[in-house]
Amino acid sequence: RHVGKMAERGSLEEMRSRVVLGEFGVRHVHTTDFPGSYPGYTDAWDPVTFRQGFHVDVTHMDEGLLEFDLVGIDAAIANAFRRILLAEVPTMAVEKVFVYNNTSIVQDEILAHRLGLIPIQADPRLFEYRSQGDEEGTEIDTLQFQLKIKCSRNPRAAKESSDPNELYINHKVYSRHMTWVPLGNQADLFPDACFRPVHDDILIAQLRPGQEIDVLMHCVKGIGKDHAKFSPVATASYRLLPDITLVQPIEGEAAEKLKKCFSPGVIEIQDIKGKKVARVANARLDTFSREIFRHEELKNMVRLARVRNHYIFSVESTGILPPDVLVSEAIRVLMGKCQRFLDELDSVPTD
Repeated sequence: RHVGKMAERGSLEEMRSRVVLGEFGVRHVHTTDFPGSYPGYTDAWDPVTFRQGFHVDVTHMDEGLLEFDLVGIDAAIANAFRRILLAEVPTMAVEKVFVYNNTSIVQDEILAHRLGLIPIQADPRLFEYRSQGDEEGTEIDTLQFQLKIKCSRNPRAAKESSDPNELYINHKVYSRHMTWVPLGNQADLFPDACFRPVHDDILIAQLRPGQEIDVLMHCVKGIGKDHAKFSPVATASYRLLPDITLVQPIEGEAAEKLKKCFSPGVIEIQDIKGKKVARVANARLDTFSREIFRHEELKNMVRLARVRNHYIFSVESTGILPPDVLVSEAIRVLMGKCQRFLDELDSVPTD
């Protein structure tokens, strides 16, 4: 009877803490950590218990990519961070394009669209949102860029040459040709600023002798919810931490076959007393292709699961802001949403 209770408790704990991947489906996917969901567990939210279980571990960070573990929170909160990163952290992007001359083969509308999608190296925290209906823009809410370039023949090109790079001057229009034109007193407000496209080598258009582009651009502050060009991330995603358990020892040829069923580095082969024995080296590296279920002799020897409250986040910035700053800003946005909700609750009259 005691053994039965222990087994039941173990099964219950698996249901609470793991998402189990089977051959034909995924089990225990729903959030159930609320009071009264399981006998023997209170599951009432407690700030002390939450602080003990919650932690953030940064596993990789460089100027463009941040990978970190978010442990001890619910899927709804993790997904809120992801959605805020995609759609609600503001950036600066080209909103209006004033075309003075465009004799290239790229139509004005296509040219404006291409310019809008070029990420601009400008800290949006330095600017305000432009007021609705304001067409002109001011130094506190607008950045102005100019693109003025004309293609001509290269008089020094060899007569027999057919290479456009030799024959023509300025025949490729790149993002580096966009120059910042200070509005109002911006030159004094930002004396050390270097507002420019994030990448210098984005090809905008190609020209031939006599063709030219002369446009003025207004960059404004906005969020990805309004237009994808304002999204500060190339990707923002998360996955649950893999949990791979070998139910019984796997040796010899079966161990070699098992290793090939998983991503490189997940399973390693050890030599124990002359026998090849498989062990789980690093489950985190697995992508869960579920290849194991194609092999009848192996599929019942392994249990595949994911840890329900352990999220591996990957945030790749477009280069406008470092990824760690983007995560900080996403937290700030979420805190603002929570505060507005509390203010709304306080404003509701109670009888």
